[in-house]
Amino acid sequence: MSKSFTIKQAVEYMHTNYGQPRHSVKSIVLACRKLAKETGHSAEDLFHLMIENKDFGCNTHSYGFNTAYGRELRDTLGYYYYKSLHN
Repeated sequence: MSKSFTIKQAVEYMHTNYGQPRHSVKSIVLACRKLAKETGHSAEDLFHLMIENKDFGCNTHSYGFNTAYGRELRDTLGYYYYKSLHN
């Protein structure tokens, strides 16, 4: 995926790898973008953390499990996702 993570790219990725999404991909991407601005991580890395629980090398996992930092990122993404849904 490109440097600027778009909703269209996320939708295509979801369709290709998982079929029809059950959640709002637009809200997921908006949440990832917001958290990316706050943390300095890429929105694409945060997207993969949220969708696939994929480690991106920033101490988000230890022995295959989320660290406290990884859980914080996932919880914050979830909060921003639901906030975006209801706005």
